[in-house]
Amino acid sequence: MILEMKVPSPGESISEVEIAQWLVTDGDYVEKDQTIAEVDSDKATLDLPAEESGVITLKANEGDVVPVGNVVCHIDTSVKKSVKKHIEVSNPTKDDKLMDKDPELQSKPEKIMSEKAKNSSPSPAASKILSEKGINPLDIVGSGRGGRITKEDALKALPKIDETSISKGRKIERKKLSMLRRKLSQRLVAVKNQTAMLTTFNEVNMTPIFEIRKKYKEIFKEKHGVSLGFMSFFTKAVVNALKEFPDVHSMIDEDHKLSFDFYDISIAVSGPKGLLVPVVRDADKLTFSGIEKEIKRLAIKARDGEISIEDMEGGTFTISNGGVFGSMLSTPILNPPQSSILGMHNIIERPIAVDGKVEIHPMMYLALSYDHRIIDGKESVGFLLKIKEALENPFETLMNNNLKKSLEI
Repeated sequence: MILEMKVPSPGESISEVEIAQWLVTDGDYVEKDQTIAEVDSDKATLDLPAEESGVITLKANEGDVVPVGNVVCHIDTSVKKSVKKHIEVSNPTKDDKLMDKDPELQSKPEKIMSEKAKNSSPSPAASKILSEKGINPLDIVGSGRGGRITKEDALKALPKIDETSISKGRKIERKKLSMLRRKLSQRLVAVKNQTAMLTTFNEVNMTPIFEIRKKYKEIFKEKHGVSLGFMSFFTKAVVNALKEFPDVHSMIDEDHKLSFDFYDISIAVSGPKGLLVPVVRDADKLTFSGIEKEIKRLAIKARDGEISIEDMEGGTFTISNGGVFGSMLSTPILNPPQSSILGMHNIIERPIAVDGKVEIHPMMYLALSYDHRIIDGKESVGFLLKIKEALENPFETLMNNNLKKSLEI
């Protein structure tokens, strides 16, 4: 029996995936549930397991973008493991398919180019822009009706890099960006173009938190099995500030403002294939240990490449910790459709004035990027100041004057 394996739906709103890497080759015998490929969606890299045991025949190449529901391979379930069957498969290119439709093209390659040109005809405005950029219309995939290249397509198109003039005989490696990275780049450009993003800054004296962690971190870890990190303090400080400044906790949807009575905090973590932003759900209802355990669980899944779409969907506010990489100050970019993001940075001992005297304290710069279309400067500054006050006085603000109860020790 020949089983047709189709691309499963990785999650809501995802219509296609890219074959990032085949982990098997044609003719291999695969076991049921064996990972046979890694596929990229615009949100994460996912494993594709074999649905049955048998000999596999690939129906898509690495780098192919395949719609959800399309066949990517066949599995011959009638073949036993001791028998290895080699099957030669040719995955047709677009030109091959074009020649199948018109046999005359087999002997006339120039007609293939003519057919391509017909399907990538630019509008007059687009033609002018492409000409000025020195871009061949055949290199552009049009989004207009019938594949027509629109003015917007031309504006988005970037001229190809002249590798010869750069390399001057030296080696250059060309590697296709993953779908995740390409989608990320599109979203980042969209954020800059479609929002009125501004950033405000402040600094926080981390001495009180350092003292709490120094005194209780071993007891906390022994009791809960996780470290008492900075992220639980920051997450609680963010929730505390969002309750007082609800505009910072809102989103724009065309002519409407969306507000929330729940606090799902996105935490940016580094994965093997780039930055991922899983969500800590209902963070306002979690204890310090609950937040630390959830962040650890999500970070391990990201590190092991097991993060799911559901882990990253939603989120009403984002915290990004560039300090783990040594960043002293940066401007975090919005995580759409959210309207604000808090950037943490590295902690450096610096001299500051305290009660008229110069003292050295561990200091951290904070950055809040926000969409000025929905958040005014007064709210952004007040929100960041509220976080500063909470972190500099965690015993009263975040622990309700009962440290041991808050830490559950």
